[in-house]
Amino acid sequence: MTSHEQRTVRRLEQAILDLLERRGPTATICPSDAARSVYGGDDDGWRSLMEPARQAARRLVGAGRVEITQGGRPVEPDEARGPIRIRRVR
Repeated sequence: MTSHEQRTVRRLEQAILDLLERRGPTATICPSDAARSVYGGDDDGWRSLMEPARQAARRLVGAGRVEITQGGRPVEPDEARGPIRIRRVR
């Protein structure tokens, strides 16, 4: 990963934590929420940040900060296939 990519993932990690902080304790967010927040433009360029947002979520899982869920249940990041949600660790 290049240093630019690492900075982007760190910005996405912070966006995930900030978005969750602004919501209720049981709320979830989509990785696209963080991607849109970091991208900041009016077009759909945020889509290029979707995989980095998922990487950021995986890193936060590894740090014990968040959980990745599917169908409302926590899943291991490497086992998640398809749409995911992110929530605070319970």
